[in-house]
Amino acid sequence: MIQLKLNPKLDLAGYARAFARNGVVQIPNILEPQAAEAMAEVLTRGTPWELALSTADGRAESIPGPRLREMGPQGLRPKVEAVVNQARQGFAFVYLCYPMIEALIQGRDPGHPLHAMTEFLNSPEFRGLGASVIGDPGVTKLDAQATWYRPGDFLTLHDDTGKGERLAAYTLGFTKGWRPDWGGQLLFHDDAGQITRGLTPGFNVLTLFKVPRQHSVAPVASYAGAPRLSITGWLRNDPPARAAR
Repeated sequence: MIQLKLNPKLDLAGYARAFARNGVVQIPNILEPQAAEAMAEVLTRGTPWELALSTADGRAESIPGPRLREMGPQGLRPKVEAVVNQARQGFAFVYLCYPMIEALIQGRDPGHPLHAMTEFLNSPEFRGLGASVIGDPGVTKLDAQATWYRPGDFLTLHDDTGKGERLAAYTLGFTKGWRPDWGGQLLFHDDAGQITRGLTPGFNVLTLFKVPRQHSVAPVASYAGAPRLSITGWLRNDPPARAAR
């Protein structure tokens, strides 16, 4: 059982000031070292990944591992080619994912360590950290999905406008030994299309940024020599569901 604990030495006030200035902040060493190492091992060797890819009508499709193996490279190629064509025109993505919230609610993979991470991210301690840094006490929950960007995977330009009250986006990085020329950076863009900031994938680092905000994930290079692993989602202030009448 992984003991998930925040680093007790974090300077939350300093990170909150940085977020207030720039609308984006990175918090290194967010978890205690043993917890971060254990979670990286889970993501690298113990997660039943699915393929997430965009569809022509703007929705997301997930293909579970057994189905991927059944399709094989030949069966999958038309879908990936369609996503690449989409990317030339607008929003598109392809990467491996594990839908953490959905899996927990549906009772999939009982006892999987990512369920404990989902609960940890939604604990008062972690929600409180997020609320303190972004300066909004109204954080009620965190979405979460685990992601693995392989060579060629990408996420094109978008601003995270969507359903629900998204207060900020986050990424929790578990990527080791990444070289900046391997791609995969989280890129921020201005209205003129210029890149205003790029963040290289890292290990045991929490990135928070205000939304809506134009951003993308650069394609991972074909020669990248490590997995780009992270847990991503939004800090939200969703109203409680109304009881049926």
